Amino acid sequence: MKEFRKVFSEFFFFRCLNQGGFVMNKVSYITEEGLQKLKDELDHLLNVERPAISKLLADARDKGDLTENAEYEAAKEAQGMLEMKINKLKESIINSRIIDGSKIDTDRIQIMNRVKIRNTKNDTLMEYTIVSDNEADLKQGKIAVSTPIAKGLIGKKVGDVVEIKVPIGVIPFEIIEISV
Repeated sequence: MKEFRKVFSEFFFFRCLNQGGFVMNKVSYITEEGLQKLKDELDHLLNVERPAISKLLADARDKGDLTENAEYEAAKEAQGMLEMKINKLKESIINSRIIDGSKIDTDRIQIMNRVKIRNTKNDTLMEYTIVSDNEADLKQGKIAVSTPIAKGLIGKKVGDVVEIKVPIGVIPFEIIEISV
């Protein structure tokens, strides 16, 4: 079983690598605060998490026979997942471009705009800030630029009514206000 898991994980890794599954060359526009948050997370992973997993591996290795050591296997798997996360964060940081909030236009909706919209079906008002995928946090009213609602709003102006396809169907929204 262990041999199958090892062969399968190597096959999956190389297949993804060859098909561009791990290549992130898409530029991501982000605030300075968002970029700092990514850097802090990377620093934590490199200086806290990585040494902790290395210690787990050393402890498991000290317990003897590695062929039937479940602790060692679990630690190796955790190490692989951590390294993947570290690499993804590094790529995100490299591909990030800081947006200057003072140069953001409010004539049409774009990334970093705060948008007030009204669902014309049930007359509900909603307010969102459109941000990069890395900064999205629905609890704070920040939606990723890649979400269906944000995609439907990008490029529209105040007064426009747009019909946006979401998982539950098509919802008409009226754009009430655009701000920074």
